[in-house]
Amino acid sequence: MEPAPPLSRFADRLRARPFEVDIALAALLGLALLVLFGSTASYGPADWLLTAGLLGPLAWRRRAPVPAAAVVVVTGLAELLLTDQFLAANVAAPAMVYALAAYAPRWAERAGLATGLLGAVLATVRYYGPYYRDDSGVWISTGIDPFQLAFVAGAIGVLVVASWAMGLVKRGRLQREAAMRERAVLLELERDQELRLAASTERARIAREMHDVVAHSLSVVIAQADGGRYAGRADPEAAVGALEQISATGRQALADMRSLLGVLREGDAQEFAPQPDVAAIGALVEDVRRSGLDVDLVQDGEPVDLPSGPQLAAYRIVQESLTNVLKHAGPASRAWVRLQWRPEALEVSVLDDGRGAAAMLAPDGDGQGVLGMRERAQLHGGRLAVGPRHGGGFGVHAVLPYGRRR
Repeated sequence: MEPAPPLSRFADRLRARPFEVDIALAALLGLALLVLFGSTASYGPADWLLTAGLLGPLAWRRRAPVPAAAVVVVTGLAELLLTDQFLAANVAAPAMVYALAAYAPRWAERAGLATGLLGAVLATVRYYGPYYRDDSGVWISTGIDPFQLAFVAGAIGVLVVASWAMGLVKRGRLQREAAMRERAVLLELERDQELRLAASTERARIAREMHDVVAHSLSVVIAQADGGRYAGRADPEAAVGALEQISATGRQALADMRSLLGVLREGDAQEFAPQPDVAAIGALVEDVRRSGLDVDLVQDGEPVDLPSGPQLAAYRIVQESLTNVLKHAGPASRAWVRLQWRPEALEVSVLDDGRGAAAMLAPDGDGQGVLGMRERAQLHGGRLAVGPRHGGGFGVHAVLPYGRRR
């Protein structure tokens, strides 16, 4: 990024210190008048006091425009009464009209315009009227006709209106800048909220995946370990088979965990295996069957090519449901997995005849597992129902609409 030009940097520093700039401008204007009129006898002590009263409030024209304008108005009225010459410091009047139009409330902006126009008329009549008063107090005609008087008043009035109009332009620019700053702040807040929402969504997704992978794998490992421990006494080959199944399940769980944690690595260009889909449910059922659970897979209807999201949801729902059967159904239980391809949706059912209903309905039963299944179904516009079956056992039923088919 190229550095800003020196003049631009200087302008930025001035805009960052408006009060100091106003003080400097008021001091420079007063110094200029002192140089121009300080060596002449036309300005007396009262004139210099009035000059200070007119120029001093310019230092507060942005910070406190209404009080500064009030001081200028009072000083201007005193000038009409105390001096017979039109002071050069009256340039503070249009400057204050500009400040009121730019920085003051609306009522003060309108009052400033009206006061400026009234002051133009009073100053014209007082200093450029048809009569003036000499040192002895006698009024003498100046010979100025009404048309000349109107021209002078009109010229001062035009200056006042022009200052007021420029102040309105400044007000509009300040309002646009304030609106842009507010919009930038709102956009920043919106961006932060979107980032937090995205992070929360990603954390929930990772939590669901980790729970499904870890809970299912550990359930299979525990079931195989228990079976191998009892079978090993009478059939060593069965124990070896159980250990092989435990090893294979552990390796698969480790691969799944590495794949899942890969999304957390920034800038990682590794490619991982695709997510499981409906077609992988058969292998999942066979894997659970080898762990000792008597489970059957039934499919009704013609399969439909679903997007990857609903397919993963169906797989995880079956996986979590079978994990719960392994954990809660008890020994000698049986389970059924049914995939029904309806005209508008895929219905996934996992049923068992075990004794796990009481465990699943415990206060902590509706935990990460059931919550994760329900979130997966709702994420794809579906629904999930869980509960005990009539006659014993437990059932999970999910409906996943097809939506737009690929």
